[in-house]
Formats: sequence, C-alpha cells, structure tokens
Amino acid sequence: MNNAFSTWTRWAKRTELASLNCPGVYALAISRTDLSGQAFSWQREIVYIGMTNAKGGLKSRLQQFDNTIKGGDGHGGGHRVRFKHPDYVKLTRRLYVSVCPQECDVTSNLPSDLRVMGKVANHEYECFAVFVEAFGHLPEFNDKQRSPKK
Repeated sequence: MNNAFSTWTRWAKRTELASLNCPGVYALAISRTDLSGQAFSWQREIVYIGMTNAKGGLKSRLQQFDNTIKGGDGHGGGHRVRFKHPDYVKLTRRLYVSVCPQECDVTSNLPSDLRVMGKVANHEYECFAVFVEAFGHLPEFNDKQRSPKK
C-alpha cells in the first residue's frame, strides 16, 4: 500500500488533486506560511487527519468538510474547526490539504478491495500515532476533549 501523501495544496484548489474519486487519508493544516506545492511533512500546523472509504471518495469527504466549515452539517471535524474559526474566508486563506488516495473499488466485496479499505482505516490510525509520537498529542481537531463542536 502506498502511504505517500500529495504535496500541500491550498484549500481552494483541492479539487485539482489527483485520484480524489478514491478512498484514502487526508491531512489538513492551517498555516500562515504558504505550504502550496511543498512536499508533505509532519508538522505542528496539521490540525486534522481524516479518512474515507465512502463511494464518493476523498472528493466527497472534502466537500462535506467544506460544507460544514461554511455553516452546514455532515462532518464532525468540520464542526470543531468552525467553532474555533467561524470566518470561512479568513480560515480558507490559511487552510491546506494533502491527500493519500488508495485505488480500489469501494462497492466491491472482492478480498483485494476489502483489504485496501481496511488498510485505509489502519493508515489513518498510523498517521495519528506518528503525529502523537512527534508532537505529544493528537491534531487539535481530532482531539474531541480539547476541541468542542459547540
């Protein structure tokens, strides 16, 4: 399984990322420094790590996040982000995304596809572990105790 994340991309350009129709893991960073085009790296600016095995792939999940930070519903992490950063325009000027898509058919019950979907879920937890090892805590908006929705 390829665990390589894409380069960091501005939130406004997220739909230009490759393989968004696939399941995968994604990382979000809020930074005053322009991260666009930089290779993914573990850094304190990462505020959320998520994953999806849904039929709509990463594109759909990132859209749910966007809808939620705009004021809608559908993404728990997005609610926590919106609580702290209620100004969508100001937030998205500093919001970056990096994705790690995995090719498979999420509608299939073939063992090969099921294994990839399991590895996607495992990869999210491995990312949590790497982040905690590096910084001593979960990303801010993955930590439900430190980061309320309301």
